[in-house]
This record gives sequence, structure tokens and C-alpha cells, in this order.
Amino acid sequence: MHGEYKVPGGKLVVVDLEVVDGGVQDFRLAGDFFLEPDDALPLIDAAVNGLPATTDAAGIAAAVRAALPEDAVLLGFTPEAVGVAVRRALSRASTWQEYDWEIIHEGPISPNEHLALDQVLTEEVGAGRRGPTLRIWEWDQPAVVIGSFQSLKNEVDPEGAAKYGVEVVRRISGGGAMFMDAGAIISYSLYVPTDLVQGMTFADSYAYLDEWVIEALKSLGIEAYYQPLNDITSTKGKIGGAAQKRLGTGSLLHHATMSYDMDGEKMVQVLRIGREKMSDKGTTSAAKRVDPLRSQTGLTRAEIIDRLIATFTKLYGAHEGHVTAEERQRAQELVASKFATREWLERVP
Repeated sequence: MHGEYKVPGGKLVVVDLEVVDGGVQDFRLAGDFFLEPDDALPLIDAAVNGLPATTDAAGIAAAVRAALPEDAVLLGFTPEAVGVAVRRALSRASTWQEYDWEIIHEGPISPNEHLALDQVLTEEVGAGRRGPTLRIWEWDQPAVVIGSFQSLKNEVDPEGAAKYGVEVVRRISGGGAMFMDAGAIISYSLYVPTDLVQGMTFADSYAYLDEWVIEALKSLGIEAYYQPLNDITSTKGKIGGAAQKRLGTGSLLHHATMSYDMDGEKMVQVLRIGREKMSDKGTTSAAKRVDPLRSQTGLTRAEIIDRLIATFTKLYGAHEGHVTAEERQRAQELVASKFATREWLERVP
């Protein structure tokens, strides 16, 4: 069995192993990481050999850590990364390069249709009718997108929303509210088989699925990094956040929103952002929480999107795609029957 895990912001961890009588045998660790002293490598191999094949990633990491000498130095990887790579091998997880990726970047549609398309395209990937896909959003009206489990009245100020003509919608994934002014943010969705993140915790999968974004931002001169659980940030401030939904059909929705040119004052009039939440972020002003991409790059929104697409294509290979007529029709039907209804919007009053 063979497993690979690219540590977000780190190095590639590669493992090969066999399972004999329910235990790990012939385990070999490799990769482009750095490890001192040299004789620590066979110690790691010996620590994993003989472990029950049912051992979880945390148990594997504990065995590796216990076997390392006190002066061992691991650069670009961790015992936890070894655990993830082993679990990915045992679960026969797939890699990015195994798929024929499609990238969709089409004209503006309503916020509710974006949310309906997220559900439809994730279902299509799970059913095997669509390959893994990256979709870049475009819209021409302001909106607030609240998480699946958020309270409508706690998150949105109806007077502020009405003042600025902001539509309020609810997505199928969890997480926090997103203020989406027209042309002021960059949003994308990934529709992937769950095999791609087999062997990972939810927390690990967030950073793993957005690593290409971090690389793209770094290529633009932004000192970007991932801050658990789901924030894309930089040394100059938060850039955006991600959310996920697993449909139980073998597919996963992962989407993220990054601020390009945020109007912080408008945002705080539309969103109810409590003092406790703000104090947790170490700031007293909601308007200062997000540092837009425009201020860090000086580039147009279109130029940044082009770099994102180019980076994804370079790393994983991809071709231009489109939403099919059937998929769009299903999405529009879902808007009418679900996403645009008061029952859905007020599912958590």
C-alpha cells in the first residue's frame, strides 16, 4: 500500500507498507522533508511496523514520537503527518493528480443559485456524473451568506440589510456569516470525492484543500498561511475563511471566500458581530478584522482570479468547463423549493 500527504506549508510525506495478519509490515517512510539525526529514520520505520492496521492517526503519531530521540529535529513534517500518510495508505486515498479537474468560471448569477449549484455539483460528483471541479463565483448584487446552523436574528441586522439592499441567504455548510458585496470578494467552491481526503481529520482537510490558494497568494507577494480551523490569513491580517459539507454520497463540498475590497463600515451595519467574538480575535473593530487582497497586491480582482486558476492548473492539471443545462435547471428548481424559501432561511430563527 502506498500513501502520500503534502503537509500544508511543509513537505511531502510518502509511506509504503503491507498489512499482514491485521498488522503493519514492511513500513518505509520517505519524502523531501529534513530529519536529524540520520538514524532517526529507521527508528520511525520500526515504530510503525507491527502496529495494528486499525490504529488511528493520533496513535501512529504517538508511536513515532515515542521512538524519536530527544535531540531529533523534524523540518517540514511532524509525527502527525506520518500518521495521516499511513491512514491514507490504509484507506487507499486518492491524490490530486489522479483526477481530470474541471474549472468553471462563468458570468454572474444570484447568491441563492450559487448555493443551489454547490449542492447540485457536489451531488453530481458523488454520483459519478461529474469529475472533480473548481468553480469560481461571480455575482452582481450584495448579499450576506449565513452558515447552516447560525441564528438569522443573531447574525443579521435587518435594518442594515434593508438600507444597503443586501439579500440574506443560507448555505448548506456550517461556519460563520460572509458579507459578499458585489465585486468585493473572491469566492470559489471545490467539489471533490471524499477519497481525496481519506485518512485526514476535518481540520487537516481544510488546510489540505486550500494549500493551492496559499501557494497562489504567496506568488503574489502575500505572506499567506492557514490558521486552523478554517481561516486563510496573512501577516497583515485575515484574508478569508472556508467551510465544508460532506453529503454522505462519496463527495465533499469545500468553499471559501476571500476579501478583495471590503467596506468594513457597511459590513458592521449589516452583520451583528458580538463583542465576545471580536475580543476573541484580539481586535476592537470588526472593520479591521479583514485585510483585503487589493491593499496587499494592488492588482485587480480579475488578475488575482487569473493567478488562482493558473496556480491550480499548474499544480494539478485542469481544463475549462461549464455548468450543464441539466445542472443549472436542477439548481434553479432547488432555489424555488429550498434556498429561496422562508422555511430554509429561518430554519434557525
